[in-house]
Amino acid sequence: MQPRETLASWQQLLTHAQQMKHQHMNALFAKDSERFDKFSIKLPSILLDYSKNLITEKSISLLIQLAQECQVEQWRERMFKGERINSTENRAVLHTALRDKTQSAIFVNGKNISQDIKQTLDRIKSISEDIRRGLWLGFSGKRITDVVNIGVGGSNLGPQMVTEALKRFSDDSVNLHYVSNVDGTQIAEVLRPLNPENVLFIISSKTFTTTETILNAKTAMKWLTAASFDQTAIAKHFIAVSANKENALKFGIAAENIFEIWDWVGGRFSLWSAIGLPIAIQLGFEHFEELLAGAYEIDCHFRQTPLTQNVPVILALLSIWNCTFLEAQSQAILPYDQSLHMLSAYLQQAEMESNGKSVNWSGETINYPTVPSIWGALGINGQHAFYQYLHQSNNIVPADFIGSVASVTPVQGHHETLMANFFAQTQALMQGVDEQQVRADLKAKGRCSKYIDKVAPHKVHQGNRPTNTLLMNQISPYSLGSLIAIYEHKIFVQGIILQICSFDQWGVELGKGLANKIEHQLRNQQVDENNDSSTYQLIKHYHQVKSKT
Repeated sequence: MQPRETLASWQQLLTHAQQMKHQHMNALFAKDSERFDKFSIKLPSILLDYSKNLITEKSISLLIQLAQECQVEQWRERMFKGERINSTENRAVLHTALRDKTQSAIFVNGKNISQDIKQTLDRIKSISEDIRRGLWLGFSGKRITDVVNIGVGGSNLGPQMVTEALKRFSDDSVNLHYVSNVDGTQIAEVLRPLNPENVLFIISSKTFTTTETILNAKTAMKWLTAASFDQTAIAKHFIAVSANKENALKFGIAAENIFEIWDWVGGRFSLWSAIGLPIAIQLGFEHFEELLAGAYEIDCHFRQTPLTQNVPVILALLSIWNCTFLEAQSQAILPYDQSLHMLSAYLQQAEMESNGKSVNWSGETINYPTVPSIWGALGINGQHAFYQYLHQSNNIVPADFIGSVASVTPVQGHHETLMANFFAQTQALMQGVDEQQVRADLKAKGRCSKYIDKVAPHKVHQGNRPTNTLLMNQISPYSLGSLIAIYEHKIFVQGIILQICSFDQWGVELGKGLANKIEHQLRNQQVDENNDSSTYQLIKHYHQVKSKT
């Protein structure tokens, strides 16, 4: 396996990056009136403008060459064909198959998985429609009015982000709630106003061993049986989504209420599967199908479009350019649409859990910067919180600005003000304002020279801060499906180029294992002397304080 640093394009990019650090985007725009046309891509429901990056045509040419030398196109085909590209777990990566409208035959371990996918979609449709129409009845014969989804990570964040984003498409026939935190406060607050006779629980856990999820599920089961006085009530109030049917059965879930999820679907890419059952219940199955269709459109675009016009590829290459070669350490996700208030958290998990790693495919330490830390918030809220940092900090933070041409909830005058800020911020981050401009502006406002000398340096913005603009026509199930799929494929391309195993998450396991050991000490009021001195004293202090409360 050839180290990435030895590739010709990699070496050329290192040299080119040093040259570009002395350029300013203002000068690049001044030299080229066609810059937007060269560095933007229009899709049916989304426009990508990446012209406000510190790039030239040479930059993109070298980055495309890097993608080709890393065999991105060949790896892409391997993924779509079901090869086991998740090498550390020896699994295929086929979340794309879940939304393949052609239902093409794809074989995993000699079995055509498209048949399983179709059967699962049919079950999602049937059960979601029964619940929405009031045909699914609880132990007392009353219809289900509230659904509580219990899961964590990908089993929670994906469905919750989607249903929050698409609230306007719900007919409110069922109330949907989410429980992910093992802190008992959350489940207590969710259950307090609900009537057990009308509640259906969906327990989503791939392994059905996830501590947080199982503990919350047990609490929900006790709450139900305390009201029904009947263990058989569980069959009418619990659904499981899991790859471990045996564990779900042992837990008490009826066999006919268990949805299968397969090992070739990663948790953070699973909202297209039965993990997305809450989406179908909340929005209706027809909107869930539109979500899948929007993602499928991007799958086709990603698979068929040349790299130079390929949105996920370009976004991945820009991230590598900004992080690995220009040494940015973080990236902001900044949605300017209230519907997308959970998108930053969702993409944070998707990218950082996938590519936040420091060894390559061979297990060797990587000596170059890989992916940035992902963070962000709704645009207007962020402007009054951390945009000061984006504009004037010594740290350069590339940012993705995501907005919509049309609001799903038009209120006179609001959307124009929102989008004026959306466009202005990317312009300001790029252009900045120099001291000469600041002084001229203050002088025009009648300020004295002493005041100008004092304040002018503080008002200087260097600009030259890279941004991508993703402008959607409007938030809809279709466009949201497209947006999510764009970022999924971006993450895949990043992993291939950086030689990172994107589809495992071993970093999550270490803390969980230690937590199990410490939990035993907390429950039994013990302190293991094998703990490090800090942890030992912390647990000891915990016991001392708790014994007095």
